[in-house]
Amino acid sequence: MMNEKLRCIVIDDEPIGKELIVNFVKTIPFLELQASYEDPIEALMYLQSNEVDIIFSDIEMPKINGIDLIRTLTKQPSIIFITAHRDFALEGFENGVVDYLVKPVAYNRFLKAVNRAKERIQASSKTQAEPKENNFSVDRIFIKVSGKLVKLILEDILYVEALGDYLKIVTDTESYTTLATLKSMEDILILPKFFRVQRSFIVKLTAIKSVSGNVIELNNGKAITIASTKKDELFNLLGI
Repeated sequence: MMNEKLRCIVIDDEPIGKELIVNFVKTIPFLELQASYEDPIEALMYLQSNEVDIIFSDIEMPKINGIDLIRTLTKQPSIIFITAHRDFALEGFENGVVDYLVKPVAYNRFLKAVNRAKERIQASSKTQAEPKENNFSVDRIFIKVSGKLVKLILEDILYVEALGDYLKIVTDTESYTTLATLKSMEDILILPKFFRVQRSFIVKLTAIKSVSGNVIELNNGKAITIASTKKDELFNLLGI
């Protein structure tokens, strides 16, 4: 691996964003671009029959988001995620995720991420580590609150509420307000632990204390209306 080029692909449903990363890749002598895709499903089909060393992937995409796409892979390459949301940062970058780049991506920041991936791949090659099963998970994020980044353990979240351009994130002990979209949180807070019960709310399923008609009550006493289109799916998840 030390003297071989690192095979990579680029996945981004936005043509401009995809071409930027493709052009960056072409400037790095030790990278070899195998393919680039705007359709994540096409990328997934390629990955099912081709091995790569690095994946550059957008997170928010139609059909399947970047996080879910990575979860489907049986062999985990190095992952560099790219996103338009500044207010979320994955902590730890476990199980192959080596960096998290915010659009518009600066070249020097891209180069730093690539070098980090190269070092990890070389270290793995030297130690002849056994391939690990894909256990990709995100268990915490950082959110921007009053000008500072605050660590938030996802398991602690009871519910998330959309308030215009802001989100209210409520845990057992705290309540935070941050500038972000509910869609960006929905990509992180996924089944089987979390469910979007209506347009403005995502709830933790184990935090639901009771259900009465179209209203759920959480452990902290918060009452939330269930959208009619979500009711059957929620009830199935709750086993009722």
